[in-house]
Amino acid sequence: MALNTNPNIPDPDSFYAELIATHDGLSEEESHALNARLILLLANHIGDREALTEALQAARANA
Repeated sequence: MALNTNPNIPDPDSFYAELIATHDGLSEEESHALNARLILLLANHIGDREALTEALQAARANA
């Protein structure tokens, strides 16, 4: 499976607001830990190692 970088989330603004709200009240360290857990949960859900490697490379290229 190739990495899908096209818009693919229904109501992305609402999802973004939910993501930001999930971090409310957390310290910077807690927020980083939450992000790490979220990444691992979603990576496990995706499960395709090739797509995950592509995602890592794409994220790093845009850093």
